[in-house]
Amino acid sequence: MKKDIHPQYFTKAVISCVCGNSFTTGSTMEELRVEICSACHPFYTGKQKLVDTARRVEKFQARTEKKDEASKARLGKKVKRARASAKKTEEKTKSKK
Repeated sequence: MKKDIHPQYFTKAVISCVCGNSFTTGSTMEELRVEICSACHPFYTGKQKLVDTARRVEKFQARTEKKDEASKARLGKKVKRARASAKKTEEKTKSKK
């Protein structure tokens, strides 16, 4: 191996999570800070935890609520066709009189 090209390796690097969990491992950085670790990750805990640093979840929920409200006000094809056929039958009955 070539000398002086590899980074320094720390055998007792400390990994700190937002949840408060910390552990030691080997790394090229002496200290690491992470948002999610195995103690708080939903896959390992079975509980859903939303880590939202850029308000992405709230923006998505607002968009879906807005879309749902718009879809409630909108009429479906069957309703539109039924109204159109009812209107045509009314016009036919008026023209016969």
